[in-house]
Amino acid sequence: MLRFIKNRQNKSSGQELPSEELLIARYREAGDPAFVGELFDPYVHLVFGLCMKYLHDEDDSKDAVMQIFENILRDLKSHEVRNFKSWLYMVSKNHCLKQKRREKLDQKYVDAGKSEKSIPDMEIEEAMAHTIDQVEKRKNDALHLAVAQLKGPQRQCIELVYLQEKSYREVVEMTGFELGKVKSYVQNGKRNLRIILAENSVFKELFEED
Repeated sequence: MLRFIKNRQNKSSGQELPSEELLIARYREAGDPAFVGELFDPYVHLVFGLCMKYLHDEDDSKDAVMQIFENILRDLKSHEVRNFKSWLYMVSKNHCLKQKRREKLDQKYVDAGKSEKSIPDMEIEEAMAHTIDQVEKRKNDALHLAVAQLKGPQRQCIELVYLQEKSYREVVEMTGFELGKVKSYVQNGKRNLRIILAENSVFKELFEED
C-alpha cells in the first residue's frame, strides 16, 4: 500500500538486511529518514489495519499512517527503543485514540453551533484532553521502560500479551513455550513489574496520579 523506501539495495542483492537496532542507530547518526522508512515498511500493513480498527475510514487511516511515520521520525531521535515492533504498536494505538478524542471534540464544537458562550468551554475541554494525552504518553513510556527491566521469557510474554494484545494461544505459537509456562511467565512478570513500578519514584508518581 505505502512504500517509504524506493529501492532496497541490500534486499535485491541478496544480502542480509540490517537489524532494527542498527537502522535506529544509523538514523540517529545520519538523520536520514530512509533508515526509518526501512524500519517502518515491514509493518505498514499492520499499522494500517490498526488504524482501520479504530478510525473505520480508509482515507483517514492512510492519513494516520503517514502521521504516525512522521511521529516516529521525531520520537526515535529522543526515545530509547528496545523493541521497535512493540513500541510502534503503542505509538500507533495512542495516535488513533488521540485522533478519536479530537474528532469527538470537533463534533462538540459543531453541536454547540460554535456560539460565543460555548467556545471557552470547548477550549478548556480540549486543553484538558491535551493534558490527559501527555500524561498517558508519559505512562506508556514509563511502562515500556519498566517492562524492559524484566528478564528474558517474562519480558517476552508480558510484551506479547499486554503491549501487543496477543492471546495466550498466540504466545504459545509464537514462542514455543508450553501454555502453563506462558501463564507462569506472565504471572511472575506482572508481580515483578509491580515491584519495579513501586520501587521507582518516577513510576510511582505517574501511576499514583489516577
